[in-house]
Amino acid sequence: MRRGDMGKMTHIKKYSSYLLLSAAFAGAAFAQQVESVTVTAQRHAENIQDVPMSVATLDTEHVEAMFQSGQDIRAIANNLPNVYAESSNGRVAPRFYIRGLGNTDFDLAASQPVSIIMDDIVMENVILKSSPIYDVGDVEVSRGPQGTLFGRNTTAGIIKLTSAKPTQEFQSRFAASYGQYGTASVEMGAGGGLTDTLSARISGLWQHRDNYIDNGFTHLNNALGGYDEKAARLQLLWKPVDRLSVLLNGHFRSLDGTAAIFRANIIGPGDNHLNSNYQHRTVYFDQGANNPQKYNGIGTSAEISYDFGPAVLTSITGYEYTHGYSRGDIDGGYGAVYNPPYGPGFIPFNSESQDGLDYLHQYTQELHLASSTGGPWFWQVGGFWFDTDYADSTYTAPSTPANPRTVVRQTNVSYALFGQSSYQFTDKLKVTAGVRWTSDTKGLTAHGDSVAVPITDPVRLRGSNISWDLSADYAITDTVKAYARVASGFRAPSIQGRDMAFGASYSTARSETILSYEAGIKTELFDKSLRLNVDGFEYYVSHMQFSAIGGGFNSVRLMNARAGQAYGLEADAEWAATENLTFTAGAAWTHTAIHDAALTTSVCAQCSVTNPLGVNGQAMLNGNPFPQAPDYSLSLTARYGYPLSNGGELFAYTDWWLQGYTNFFLYKSKEFHTNGNYEGGLKLGYVFPDKRFQVAAYARNLTNKANLQGAIDFDNNTGFVSDPRVVGIEISAHFE
Repeated sequence: MRRGDMGKMTHIKKYSSYLLLSAAFAGAAFAQQVESVTVTAQRHAENIQDVPMSVATLDTEHVEAMFQSGQDIRAIANNLPNVYAESSNGRVAPRFYIRGLGNTDFDLAASQPVSIIMDDIVMENVILKSSPIYDVGDVEVSRGPQGTLFGRNTTAGIIKLTSAKPTQEFQSRFAASYGQYGTASVEMGAGGGLTDTLSARISGLWQHRDNYIDNGFTHLNNALGGYDEKAARLQLLWKPVDRLSVLLNGHFRSLDGTAAIFRANIIGPGDNHLNSNYQHRTVYFDQGANNPQKYNGIGTSAEISYDFGPAVLTSITGYEYTHGYSRGDIDGGYGAVYNPPYGPGFIPFNSESQDGLDYLHQYTQELHLASSTGGPWFWQVGGFWFDTDYADSTYTAPSTPANPRTVVRQTNVSYALFGQSSYQFTDKLKVTAGVRWTSDTKGLTAHGDSVAVPITDPVRLRGSNISWDLSADYAITDTVKAYARVASGFRAPSIQGRDMAFGASYSTARSETILSYEAGIKTELFDKSLRLNVDGFEYYVSHMQFSAIGGGFNSVRLMNARAGQAYGLEADAEWAATENLTFTAGAAWTHTAIHDAALTTSVCAQCSVTNPLGVNGQAMLNGNPFPQAPDYSLSLTARYGYPLSNGGELFAYTDWWLQGYTNFFLYKSKEFHTNGNYEGGLKLGYVFPDKRFQVAAYARNLTNKANLQGAIDFDNNTGFVSDPRVVGIEISAHFE
């Protein structure tokens, strides 16, 4: 860590300690209890304080506030310490990172070490990972490898999203907001009993933003930046007898919007500051057709559970389908092969590309048997099958007979068997152990104008692994628990064929495995007015998979580092300061480092590389941080309610996050990183006396901070930034 960062972390830790001490004393004085939180991090409902691993959640009010201005799924990451998300594909193909571990690969065939589980179905492809969030009941994150219980074997962790479920009692929620740039959002969910044994819930989402960015090259005002996102879900729950439960889920999603907005030469040179070329409402695109993006998808699932008495058998079947494309002016301006006019700044050459899924099919099937008789011993076993087939097409300009698409078809079949057991040895000590066997096979074929020799006989990669975890938790007191966990995980071999669209070959990476150590304290202090959970971790990844992005031309090349290592600290807190004032806070510090003295990668031509350079001017990567891995993150929310004599309430709610040093690429440079990104939101409103209706004014990105989120390095110092401030109004209603 650099000396400046050491000083910064010292101040952060010092002020965090002051805040926690203040919280403790105030909590002791007022003694308002925080609500208990139930999670399913181990495939059955438990109090978050009883789970021997690092788990974080977002409550309903927090989630609703984040999505008021039409945000996509990436918004949840900023408010969870040691969880990060970014995308160079706009509202689709998000890239998630947990404890610094993720994948910067922007292609639609990317393998990601963070799993998204939505209504118990793994969303494996990056397009499926971008499914919009609406009418959600729970959001929880399990940090660290999840090699035993959930979906695909994953080395980084899982983000688990669960929709509000049908009930026999009528329940509904509705929220509508409107703000700057024509930003509108309508979300609803309603359901109840249809018969004594059948209940239903229907949910919907509509998000819209006007085009608000001008194209200065074509002189077209309001040319891009907008979107229309629609989604809906219908769930049916049938319980003909107490022992049998059948939950059916059907959903669709339609997106018509703008892909990522690349802006030429807005960074540096010689530093990572946004310069005068950055104009948040103007770009200069001579290609890309103003960066259109369209995706449509449907899905269905069936979850059937039967209680045999001593055990419950559950079958979960899922199917997902999607297709669409994104097109973009990748150089972010107008270029003319070293000859003026070009701009903004010097742009050596034009770059335009379009990527899309011609189709994607994903099938999953899981069987899960778990004990249900109570007592000191709990066990669960199961099997999992995953099968996907998709065609990913790429071309560098609009497809014509002279410039046809390059189509890469990939398949992936995976099987797994798993089991876990926990035993309560004493009133204070519980031990849990799990094991999972995974077998994974990937295949690739390719054809198109850029493929020198079409691949008709599939390239195949196979990998298998036995992963495991072992944990123990000990109740020091009724409200203070200590735990320790050792866990392993596995990411199967990867194939990347995108470079074939540019005349190069496909690349592969062998399997990676992770061994992680974690220990922590979970507390509920001062008559349960303060919940404070703190943990430390260290992990070691063998044969770590990396994607070398850009560095000379628009490429994605897979490689394995000998190893990667990380260690850090995390804290999550909730404090009921008074009856009307509550806070949540989180903090994380993570140090990551590549360990491979021989690993190198190509670098940009125009930026200021700070790594030592080896053979052929390639950057030597040993000791570098993992790309897109913030070294620290902080988050804070606060809500104050002022009760009125009529039974209503005036309230103020705010949420903030701060992100530390984050390097974009495998190599380091003066331009391609951020340090100190932050964003805040504010909501001021009135809750009616019946506690069902609410009106509010809101502001997202309150300070209008332009956060640099990523870059394109192969042509010029192109970057892409966060959304501007949006101020608006909202009405909402809850009937439960």
